[in-house]
Amino acid sequence: MTRPPFDPFTAADIDLVSAQLGRPARNVVGIAARCVCGAPTVVATAPRLADGTPFPTLYYLCHPAATAAISALEATQVMNEYNDLLADGADVRAAYQAAHESFLFDRDQLGSVPEIAGISSGGMPNRVKCLHALAAHSLAAGPGVNPVGDLALERATWSPTVCECLDYSAAPIDESGAALA
Repeated sequence: MTRPPFDPFTAADIDLVSAQLGRPARNVVGIAARCVCGAPTVVATAPRLADGTPFPTLYYLCHPAATAAISALEATQVMNEYNDLLADGADVRAAYQAAHESFLFDRDQLGSVPEIAGISSGGMPNRVKCLHALAAHSLAAGPGVNPVGDLALERATWSPTVCECLDYSAAPIDESGAALA
């Protein structure tokens, strides 16, 4: 089986992602994008969680500064603008459809989950619903694959070329989210 080109992860990566999220990382299959300092920015998550739950969001934005910047962007109601762009622009619609297909191809390399067949994330291919998922896809796939994710990253106050990582050297957290001594 051909797998998408995710970086392998280490136990230290999982500890860092758990600290970034403030909860234990679940079902990570790779690091899909890293900060310029090497810290995880986007994780790739299995399409079916260990408890059997289907999980359509393959690319999950975990970097706190990126997440905060995209949240601030979403708060400006920019999704309405991006939805209008999709409605009015055949080229953007076609590129967004191709992004959807690329996302599905990547996720399908990790296994088939019939309950989410044809469902990607972020609202693809017909609308813009979650900029976090779309920006994560852009960071993982690279520029030019997801036009809406690219637009969100261009407009966000965070940049993947500047490290804004926090010091997470405190004790790792356990399955309940409590710090381990």
